Amino acid sequence: MTTYQSILKHQIMNNFFRGIIAAWGAKKLGSGCLSTVVIFVVIYMLLGKCNNDPRAETIKPKPVAVCGKMPGK
Repeated sequence: MTTYQSILKHQIMNNFFRGIIAAWGAKKLGSGCLSTVVIFVVIYMLLGKCNNDPRAETIKPKPVAVCGKMPGK
């Protein structure tokens, strides 16, 4: 299996379980037809946000001089 196929299979499985969890939550929380659909969409979108890679670059802290001395020296 190539890397692309592996990633695609992983994405399909994630979306499948995301749909199952959203459907279960919508069934439990929804009181009517429209509210169940709206709750399903909201839960499905929120679960999709949990899976995102961080897009911002992490900033590494620089050493700070305290009273004219550098840390570690």
